[in-house]
Amino acid sequence: MITTSPIMRNRSEYLPLWTTSMPRHVSTRIGCLFLFAAMLFTPFTSHAQTSPQPSTALQFIPVSPCRVADTRNSTGPFGGPEMSAGSTREFNIPQSACSIPSTAVAYSLNVTVVPSGPLGYLTVWPTGESQPPISTLNSDGRVKGNAVIVPAGTNGGVDVYVTDPTQVVLDINGYFVPSGTTSALAFYPLTQCRVADTRNATGPLGGPTLSAGTSRAFPVQSSSCGIPSTAQAYSLNVTAVPQGDLQYLTTWPTGETRPLVSTLNSPTGEEVANAAIVPAGTSGEISVHVTNASDVVLDIDGYFAPPVTGGLSLYTVTPCRVIDTRSGAGAFSGVLKVNVEGSTCAPPSTAQAYVFNATAVPDGGLNYLTLWPDGQTQPVVSTLSAADGAIMSNMAIVPTTDGSVDAYSSNSTNLILDLSGYFAPSDVGTLTVSTTSLAFGDVVKGSSETLPVTLTASGTAPVTINSTTISGAGFTVSGATFPLTLSPNQAVTLNIQFAPTAGGAVTGELTINSTSPTNPTSIISLSGTGSHVVNLAWQAPSNSPVQVTSYNIYRSSGSSSSYQMLSSTAQMSYVDSSVQSGTLYSYYIESVDSSGAQSGPSNSVTVTVPTP
Repeated sequence: MITTSPIMRNRSEYLPLWTTSMPRHVSTRIGCLFLFAAMLFTPFTSHAQTSPQPSTALQFIPVSPCRVADTRNSTGPFGGPEMSAGSTREFNIPQSACSIPSTAVAYSLNVTVVPSGPLGYLTVWPTGESQPPISTLNSDGRVKGNAVIVPAGTNGGVDVYVTDPTQVVLDINGYFVPSGTTSALAFYPLTQCRVADTRNATGPLGGPTLSAGTSRAFPVQSSSCGIPSTAQAYSLNVTAVPQGDLQYLTTWPTGETRPLVSTLNSPTGEEVANAAIVPAGTSGEISVHVTNASDVVLDIDGYFAPPVTGGLSLYTVTPCRVIDTRSGAGAFSGVLKVNVEGSTCAPPSTAQAYVFNATAVPDGGLNYLTLWPDGQTQPVVSTLSAADGAIMSNMAIVPTTDGSVDAYSSNSTNLILDLSGYFAPSDVGTLTVSTTSLAFGDVVKGSSETLPVTLTASGTAPVTINSTTISGAGFTVSGATFPLTLSPNQAVTLNIQFAPTAGGAVTGELTINSTSPTNPTSIISLSGTGSHVVNLAWQAPSNSPVQVTSYNIYRSSGSSSSYQMLSSTAQMSYVDSSVQSGTLYSYYIESVDSSGAQSGPSNSVTVTVPTP
């Protein structure tokens, strides 16, 4: 969002920025376009390309949209001055006011330019790396924005290069961290689907047109696009169809304060589209604000949600040009199949969605251009439009099922697709736990019982066990020190001991915290009973004429005088572990000689087993 209040003091100062007339007659516009196209791409045609190497698997953490930098502000690391022609500037994003951690590996940004005149191109890339031979956006002199996913460079910085003088604004809506990081979200691609269109009949996802200076919440999850309630951020293409000049449009999570950022601008009143990753707000809704009357169209190509089966991770690559029809078959209209996997960029066959910067260089007015998975029916959505014939760029996350995507152009245009990453299944390490419960049964007070639990790293990546906690009187865990990282297929055995300190049933839990994306917290239920015993001991008869070979133990319980034989032993002691808490027991012993003859009963003893 290019906001007026923090920058401009009054309306008259602000008007020239938004009301500068653009060339309208065909000959002037085409002459300008050819010059602009040469300025844009000539620096890059001599670069040889090799297949880019992907990053490690990354997952997304959304943030409330936040302004990182605005060179229209006073001079500073994230403020002025205006960037001069042919200059490069570094922005260390973790040091901004947006609270982005230094652990961020890549950023989801919206880049907006406010040029002094035609801007050949702007490029964004990680600080410390060579400037790539691609462009992020271009401008014929009007305010323009484009979304970009860019890796973090040295000190978490990104570099910005401009061919011509311009102000630059950077907004952020999230960042990427290594897969398996706590709270990180996986990506789930969808066949592009229209969520809302205010040009349709009045309804929650239809009309009316948004009037100037108004905001509206859209219940995205109630659309017919199959978006689950677990979605925490949406990958959208937002299109404004303004009724006149549109200073800016902003999207943000419903329920939060509208942020001082922009999603897109249309200072000339042309239809404009821009990609946006928007966090889900209250009830999964997102809000849209327009400064001037405009219709709004929301298309979705995927969402971010907690990792489960089917979730994908981002792999960033050094930006690579997949296709440039100007150096091939030339301008086209209708359907064009683009073999992404077979291009010099050669993303792997595991890729299920591509991250493109799509640029159209139309021969004249371009009603719309759509990208979608090859082999599927063309969806009723648009990726970008350029009704006035201007060069137009837009980030597009496009699913794929066969390594190719299709492009449809309503009018003759050249198409450039630059690949900056792809989404694919990550190298996942999953923690497998050998059991979900341990039952120790009866364990005599004062003794202990130990049972094992085996933890195994399954999958293709390591798993780190961060900690374990155990609850329940008498339960303890040993066998490893944490944190502990297990390589794929490596296992560790924990020893769980139950040593009851009192009689009675005891329950508890063993909680295992790990980096496993599918089960970061594993819980094993524990149960056992602390039991009492009665220890009996006696002496051998001193006056027996024959040898005693064994002893029979008899027991009665409660007030009963009926004794039952409990056991027989050759020892002169016996442990009765079958007693019940709170019960009175009586015992006597009879000796047995070698012929089987039994003596009379010994004296009796009485014991009351304590209550736990």
